[in-house]
Amino acid sequence: MKTLARFALLSFVILLVAGSCVSKKKYAAIQASNETLNNKLDECNRSLDACRGEKAVLDARVAGLENSNQHLKDQVAELGSTNANLLNSVGQMATLTKQEAANLERSLEQIREQDLRIRNLHDALTKKDSITLALVVSLKSSLGNLNDTDVVVNVEKSVVFISLSDKMLFNSGSTQLSPRAKEVLAKVATVVNDKPDMELLVEGHTDNVPIKRDCFKDNWDLSASRATTIARVLQTDYKVNPARITAGGRSEYVPLVTNDTPEGRSTNRRIRIVILPKLDQFYGMIEDGLKRAGSDQ
Repeated sequence: MKTLARFALLSFVILLVAGSCVSKKKYAAIQASNETLNNKLDECNRSLDACRGEKAVLDARVAGLENSNQHLKDQVAELGSTNANLLNSVGQMATLTKQEAANLERSLEQIREQDLRIRNLHDALTKKDSITLALVVSLKSSLGNLNDTDVVVNVEKSVVFISLSDKMLFNSGSTQLSPRAKEVLAKVATVVNDKPDMELLVEGHTDNVPIKRDCFKDNWDLSASRATTIARVLQTDYKVNPARITAGGRSEYVPLVTNDTPEGRSTNRRIRIVILPKLDQFYGMIEDGLKRAGSDQ
């Protein structure tokens, strides 16, 4: 570009010097050439300005790329640090997972043992319920057509209860058994003697009217004496093993209904015979189940 400028200036000087000695035709040619050179110079200047503008744009892009590159480097460094932290966390989680797996296995083993105990307990209760049901059927079949108001057989919480009314058993304020009472007790004894694994609890109950007999101190005395009378008859007359029998007085303190009426007091005066399996045998059922379960594992 500088060479062209010098050339144009030189040409212009030559024209000035030689202007007077050249022909008009040559002068016109030189002037035309000079104009052409000036046009080329202007074009070159414009190209130079365009190149400078493009260079500025490229310089800005380079600076932007350098900034982006630094930002990417920073992101890569941050990602590298995050990745290292994640790997460390994964290692810790792996260790924790092993501990949790061991804890879970112990918990599952405890649950399996508890489930086994529950199933064996359920089996024992089912067996006990089956025995109880068979006992109820036998009692009701043996007692036959006795008046339901005098003899009631029912089951509460897997325990068999035989309730015998006072009017069928004893005279008022007495412990002397009636012939009909002995007939009923004979049938009860027949059933319980066929169930040697069962125990008997004989309970005496009274109403709340104070006893007026010299031979009894109070209703506690009367209820206990009537219970022992029943226990004694079961033992001596009907050969029930006395080791299976427990006799006790409940006095007036466990009434079935209110004592405000004669009918209510009559209902409350009763003997209740509770027939239940021996507890040691019941627990024996559970232990046998646990032993069987242990041998199956």
